Amino acid sequence: MKNGPACIALLCLSYAALSAQTQDPAATPASQMGEIRRPIASSVPLKITFGDKSSEWTPATLALMPHKTITVHNEHTKADETYSGVELIDLLTNLGVVDKPHGKDLRLYVVASGSDGYVVVYSIGEITPDLSNSTVIVADAENGKPLTDDGPLKIVATGEKRPARWVRNLVAIRVMTAE
Repeated sequence: MKNGPACIALLCLSYAALSAQTQDPAATPASQMGEIRRPIASSVPLKITFGDKSSEWTPATLALMPHKTITVHNEHTKADETYSGVELIDLLTNLGVVDKPHGKDLRLYVVASGSDGYVVVYSIGEITPDLSNSTVIVADAENGKPLTDDGPLKIVATGEKRPARWVRNLVAIRVMTAE
């Protein structure tokens, strides 16, 4: 079969073209699409990992934890917004992260991801009240009502000039160690 390799190549190209046309845009990170998108509503629980330990959180399980309320200015909306949620450090200490880091603990950092592919980084010092005046929460409510437009969970931080590191529709948090 002389044309066998050519037919296989043609089939592969056709499949790639078809896949590109039918690809779910929700599966493509916003950075690859060159645009900012609204988060995809997710019923996936928030997964937090630190080394070989992990935990999963939903709005229902977070509701059982002590909450903190913060008011922040959102430069995008040009308005003050009030959020309620669990301090991120409280969720991390459940997995063994220290709440008063020193020495080699200060190599820890947090990678937070949204369902739309948006990813941000916080150092352990930025999320620990022992070292910072900022407060970083996993919010589940805004103005006393459950979050809806930004997904069920959202990272919100005080002390920032604009909400560039707030993560909508939060689905994953990984605690990593800088080498």
